[in-house]
Amino acid sequence: MATVFDVAKYILKKTGTITTMKLQKLVYYCQAWSLGWDDVPLFGEEFQAWANGPVSPDLFARHRGRFVVDSSFLNDIPDYDFESDAIETMDSVLEFYGDKEPQWLSELTHKEAPWKEARVGIPSGAPCSNIITKDSMQQYYGGL
Repeated sequence: MATVFDVAKYILKKTGTITTMKLQKLVYYCQAWSLGWDDVPLFGEEFQAWANGPVSPDLFARHRGRFVVDSSFLNDIPDYDFESDAIETMDSVLEFYGDKEPQWLSELTHKEAPWKEARVGIPSGAPCSNIITKDSMQQYYGGL
């Protein structure tokens, strides 16, 4: 199975330089739509329901302190040989969400059930490390 870093590297090869916030949201939507369309996760790592939307803590640990990253960011990660379904999903996500601003993507995740459910009882803007479950993502995006 791929890792969150494999998906992030794939995205960066397609997009070039982007903000780390946008990278996080694009990786999230790749995972979400893989669960929704293909009924399988692209990778095993989890997302947490942070104040600005879903964040992979593993990916965050790699880009901490950076506002933007480019295609060389994950050069130490070997290229992953994705299945054709995964490539189709990631390319579709990039085609739809790739031209959106990071803040727009963040606001969109705030309107969607998986992030909202993971933050039940958490004040707006407050830190939160609750997991956005793959089940909640699969149910929500699979039902759209």
